[in-house]
Amino acid sequence: MIEIERTFLAKKLPDLSKCKKKEMLDIYIPTTESMHARIRIRKNGDKYELTKKTPVKEGDHSQLREETIHLSEDEFNTFEKGVKGKRVHKNRYLFEYKGKTAEIDVFIDDLAGLVLVDFEFSSAEEKNAFKMPTFCLADVTQEDFIAGGILCGKSYKDLENELTKFGYKKVFL
Repeated sequence: MIEIERTFLAKKLPDLSKCKKKEMLDIYIPTTESMHARIRIRKNGDKYELTKKTPVKEGDHSQLREETIHLSEDEFNTFEKGVKGKRVHKNRYLFEYKGKTAEIDVFIDDLAGLVLVDFEFSSAEEKNAFKMPTFCLADVTQEDFIAGGILCGKSYKDLENELTKFGYKKVFL
């Protein structure tokens, strides 16, 4: 499956009170990669999976080839115990915006204050025609520092210099 998406830094949060919410825990492996770990195990609400993502074109993070295997809770727990991967913890809200579903990731723990907004598209043309919502600050789709495999194991302080370049200020619920 090819994933076509755009990722934005949030400027503020829209009203999320009526949105579906799920807690997510991502563990990226291997930890020895100096750049972006491409394999992750994920607790996605009450679903569990093992996913590998690779760019369709090197350096273009807007289109990723995604291969996913669904896991049972026991399989996930076995991986989690046996893997010393880097972790990222967040709450994901599904927000309807102009006929699209925004995945609004509100990070917790060491990344508290960071909020990313993802939109998925069915074609590159649809992606390119999409206008950034007013609750977003900047398009960071092509920014490596914001990729999940790089975010994992980091703190907000680790990202502060990069975020400041966009004029980003912490966002909280």
